[in-house]
Amino acid sequence: MAKTPLHRIAHARAGDKGNRGNISLICYALEDYAIIRDQVTPDFVARVFAARASSKITRYELPQLGAMNFVIDGLLEGGVNSSLGLDGHGKALSFLLLAAEVETP
Repeated sequence: MAKTPLHRIAHARAGDKGNRGNISLICYALEDYAIIRDQVTPDFVARVFAARASSKITRYELPQLGAMNFVIDGLLEGGVNSSLGLDGHGKALSFLLLAAEVETP
C-alpha cells in the first residue's frame, strides 16, 4: 500500500448554504470508489478540517456515480456573507480535502 493524495484518484466540487459547507468527492475511475468509501469517513474529514471546529459532518454516498457528498456544519466561520475568511464559498476548502492522503494499492 502507498500513501496517495486524494487528488490523484478524485476531484471535488464545493458549495455553501449559510454556515454549512458542502464538498462532493468524485472518483475519476469507478473502481476507486471503495478506497474513498472505506477511508474518507466523516472522522477523516473532521481531522482534515480540525482547525475549523466543524460541529457535524454528514456523508451521503452515491456508489453508482463513484461519489460522495459531505455536508459540514460550521465550516464557513459564520457563513459566506459574514465571514472574514478569504474562501467564503468553500472552494479552496475542497482542495484541502483533495490534498489529504489515503492508502492505495
